[in-house]
Amino acid sequence: MKELERLFFPKTVALVGASPDGAKLGGIVLRNLLSLKGRVFPVNPRYDEILGLHSFPSAGSLPEPVDLSIIMRPAAEVPGILAELRGKTHFALIVSAGFAETGAAGLQSEIVRIASEAGVRLVGPNCLGVYNPFHRLDTMFLPHESMKRPKRGNVAVVSQSGAMMICLLDAIRVANTGVSRAVNYGNAADLDAPEVYEYLADDDGTAVVVSYLESVSDGRRFLEAARFLSRRKPLLVLKAGKGEGGSAAAFSHTGRLAGNYGVFRSLLAHYGIREVAGFDELLDAAKAVSYQRPAPGTRVCIITNGGGSGVLAADECARHGLQLAGLPEDVRQALKNTFPSFYTVANPVDLTGQVRDDDYREALFALRDHFDGFVVIALTGVAGVTLRLGDHLREFRETVRKPLVVHIAQGGVAPRLIPLVEKAGIPVYPSPERAVRGLAALLESEGNHG
Repeated sequence: MKELERLFFPKTVALVGASPDGAKLGGIVLRNLLSLKGRVFPVNPRYDEILGLHSFPSAGSLPEPVDLSIIMRPAAEVPGILAELRGKTHFALIVSAGFAETGAAGLQSEIVRIASEAGVRLVGPNCLGVYNPFHRLDTMFLPHESMKRPKRGNVAVVSQSGAMMICLLDAIRVANTGVSRAVNYGNAADLDAPEVYEYLADDDGTAVVVSYLESVSDGRRFLEAARFLSRRKPLLVLKAGKGEGGSAAAFSHTGRLAGNYGVFRSLLAHYGIREVAGFDELLDAAKAVSYQRPAPGTRVCIITNGGGSGVLAADECARHGLQLAGLPEDVRQALKNTFPSFYTVANPVDLTGQVRDDDYREALFALRDHFDGFVVIALTGVAGVTLRLGDHLREFRETVRKPLVVHIAQGGVAPRLIPLVEKAGIPVYPSPERAVRGLAALLESEGNHG
């Protein structure tokens, strides 16, 4: 069994600092753990029973070794708790803050030494931990009422920041994309991104990995693991701490130096690891590659029923090194003969406000062999855009299998059309620019690496 299986699929979990009070962090996490596909052992000397579970007075009194222990006690108590967990746990997830990120590097070094001598792997400290909806594992101290969890899916989230993991999970939920695994490793006193990358590379439940980084402790190890992962499935990296101010903020956040961003960026490009420029681009790319597999090429065709939206999409293509090649003359002439004279038969193809659903189908299939990827823009406030467009897009995607993204503007049939299109495995975006950013993640070219 791979070692990280015990972290993501623990059969037994101990919660040190469990509480019956649903307003306290130890109470929130315990309630989240009640759904676990496994057994939970609360640890709190003040109670014999918490939420119907037998409570143990100390970590050392656990009746059997557990796969994962979650520590939610003040930082000063953590060394003693880890010493008690010798022979009692495989992983210790330290939620507590108050270590290197606050200047207490000595205390962090002490827990690393104690854990190493005890044969215990550390996650954190200063972290939210792990979320795995397939195992109903949720170590986050956020009640479900205040943060809805994303559904099960194929996107893994690896985040140095707990706040960023929350933002990513919520955005993935809103984008109608699901999560396979998520981990926030905080100060990375032991477990770090490279080890998680290596695990996810062979994880059948994960198709794409999104990773938020502030700093890297071992650059060579990081690059080797990132390249190993990215050769098997898409890895999208968002690096924070790029400037001097950001580097200082990153150090105060996790206690690790961010290093020289210019060097980091050039190394990512050299190793072919895809870096994204910002949070929105990370989400747009993750959504695209969770729906479809990347393919080679840079030639893009835009088909729209609004000229302005087509121009915005064209501008974004230029920013990502995507080519808006002209239409082959024979195809262009055939479409001009088919379409009304006021349609613009170029690239973008502008079907105007008098579009009919069938016109999209006509254009897509006529151009199917001449482009590597397609952006379809549908402004739904016109009479000619109906739910039939969803059928045409599904037929094209199933037949042609080339990257296809869609921007559907709100209004008209949009609320019913968007779910139909996404059910067909086609990502839908709220703006032309974001649709292009999604397509850029699906088209593998040097210009799309950051």
